[in-house]
Amino acid sequence: MQQLTNAEEQVMEHLWKLEKAFMKDLLEAYPKPKPATTTIATLLKRMIDKQFVAYNEFGNSREYYPLVKKTDYFSKHVNGLISNFFNNSASQFASFFTTETNLSQTELEELKKIIDSEILKKKK
Repeated sequence: MQQLTNAEEQVMEHLWKLEKAFMKDLLEAYPKPKPATTTIATLLKRMIDKQFVAYNEFGNSREYYPLVKKTDYFSKHVNGLISNFFNNSASQFASFFTTETNLSQTELEELKKIIDSEILKKKK
């Protein structure tokens, strides 16, 4: 799976939220100052070429939709991160993540619950 630029990721974030969107919907999703229509059109064209986005045509209008799920995209990123920066060691990544991100006690307890739940699933 290819990488998206930061600007393309922003468009994808809006598309993942909206699920389907015309150009006007995408522009409305942006805070002010809004990007130019031509900027969004260029980003969408690149994302179509990279096979992240497709569209349906309705007359002169295109309704865009994501071809890639958000979870799939980010799990690829996290796995790449673990492989490239943590010697393929998920525990090294978890150690770094929990010590370097200023998680609160509540957030750490939430994380522990998630991990405990996954351990139980693996035991079955």
